[in-house]
Amino acid sequence: MELLDKLTILADAAKYDVACTSCGVNRQAVKGQLGSATSAGICHTFSADGRCVTLLKVLLSNVCSYDCAYCVNRRSNDIPRATFSARELAELTIGFYRRNYIEGLFLSSGILKNPDYTTERMCEAIHILREDYGFRGYIHAKAIPGTSEELLVRLGVLVDRMSLNIEFPSEKSLKLLAPEKAGESALRPMAFVRDGIKANYQDKRLSTVRRTRFVPAGQSTQMIVGASPESDYHILKLSASLYQRLELQRVFFSAYIPINSNPLLPATSEVSLLREHRLYQADWLMRFYEFDVDEIIDEEHPFLDPLIDPKCNWALNHIDQFPVEVNRVPYEMLLRIPGIGVRGAKRVVCARRERSLRFEDLKRLNITLKRAKYFITCNGKFADGVLFDPLSIYRELTRQAKGRRFKGVLDGQLSLFDEKSEPAPTSAFSLPASVLSSPTSVLPAALASASAKPAAQPATLPPAQTPILARRAS
Repeated sequence: MELLDKLTILADAAKYDVACTSCGVNRQAVKGQLGSATSAGICHTFSADGRCVTLLKVLLSNVCSYDCAYCVNRRSNDIPRATFSARELAELTIGFYRRNYIEGLFLSSGILKNPDYTTERMCEAIHILREDYGFRGYIHAKAIPGTSEELLVRLGVLVDRMSLNIEFPSEKSLKLLAPEKAGESALRPMAFVRDGIKANYQDKRLSTVRRTRFVPAGQSTQMIVGASPESDYHILKLSASLYQRLELQRVFFSAYIPINSNPLLPATSEVSLLREHRLYQADWLMRFYEFDVDEIIDEEHPFLDPLIDPKCNWALNHIDQFPVEVNRVPYEMLLRIPGIGVRGAKRVVCARRERSLRFEDLKRLNITLKRAKYFITCNGKFADGVLFDPLSIYRELTRQAKGRRFKGVLDGQLSLFDEKSEPAPTSAFSLPASVLSSPTSVLPAALASASAKPAAQPATLPPAQTPILARRAS
């Protein structure tokens, strides 16, 4: 098979892997070698569905010994198959880099024979890139769950970021849709990589000798949203636990796109990209705004409001804490005001030292007043035309969304779907007892054993209204 044919097949097969993130590592260019990497990020272009990609995003092979119901590369699918040799992949990457098409490599693969065999092939290709070609650019590799610790170490010293996909937020869904996989096979390697990163960091601090770096940009994982019935609450609860226990850099969410016909998968074709977007917003609040999961969402209302972002939803459900005077409110509370981000809050704190701020000043500071104006005052006054009433604020915030955005897709994204469907709640993620009893247990026992309460949403109301109206009534 010609190299171009292999690239066409394997690049297309890789499009369902999520890699839209900054590289998180600094590596300077060296004379006589190729490439560099900066932590400021390498995402400069966008794919058709809105995802940001500048890496050569490709599979080593789409031949797979597993038969996961949701995967385009599953064993039983009748599709063209291809496999790169290690040298072919390395030469292809260098060719693209020299033409200034890419700044790095995102490498994943189907399971060739078994996880160890596949990982060895990946290591061989990346080793050629690093050693034979002197490539110093960013490399993100998807490790295969079930890979031995020796091969994880070998892969970890070659790449900048490593990820292991847990695929689904519950063991039950994973067993149903990917019977050859287990949550333990992904979570144990994650704990091993976490410990390796810590040990490598300590060695560098205690010694002046330059040591080999191990996964310097950290590790991440990915969950498919919509192929199984877990609620947003369970997804975010699991994400928070992964950040806390495994110290992940990112948890990625991937809206399920129906590519296989299977009775175990959703019968309708729409799983909202907007839901994926709301999960990312909630994830951002947890990582950068010091929100706890239970502040954003709870078991009684387990789905995020699709019509307004989670920060606005929190503010409306805690309306007793507003309005706040922007010239006196502490920085920590500034971060919780809708329309004010981390950089905006810092600008406000600096600017108000010099003078008393007005709404015109906030606009010049790039504060998003179309949301913030409902929750703040300047010198004791609201913005013109603002009615401080929770229901009125909710109507204003959702007025445009109802007509334009509540269609299952975001602005700037292609609609891949035709119909609507709402997922139903299910139980929280649970792991085998062997993992929970292990010293490297990665999930809280409460989360692992929790059983969700069914929370059906009224058919007569949009899901967006349920949390706010129900809580306000109480």
